[in-house]
Amino acid sequence: MAETLTLTPSAAKRVAAIAEKQSKPALLRLSVEGGGCSGFQYKFDLAEAAEADDIVSETEGVRLVVDPISLDLVAGSTVDFVESLGGAAFRVENPNAAAGCGCGSSFGI
Repeated sequence: MAETLTLTPSAAKRVAAIAEKQSKPALLRLSVEGGGCSGFQYKFDLAEAAEADDIVSETEGVRLVVDPISLDLVAGSTVDFVESLGGAAFRVENPNAAAGCGCGSSFGI
């Protein structure tokens, strides 16, 4: 794969903390679903294991996995965890997105 996915150290630490509290592996699944105010929306879940055809990126022992269909829409993206006065959330910096919404959870191509 020419374009990789990146999980920032901040996001890796947050995933590790959530996984530990839930007694699950530190494995974050990023997928894309239709919907949201811009056409597509990001979905995050803790996964038990990576699927055989998943693309896997690892940062500080935490793995980020993406299925091949979602990968077409998020290739080259960086997943970060940000905290601000408005709250704390995972944020995807997606170079493929032509449009986005104010909350950062949906995008358009």
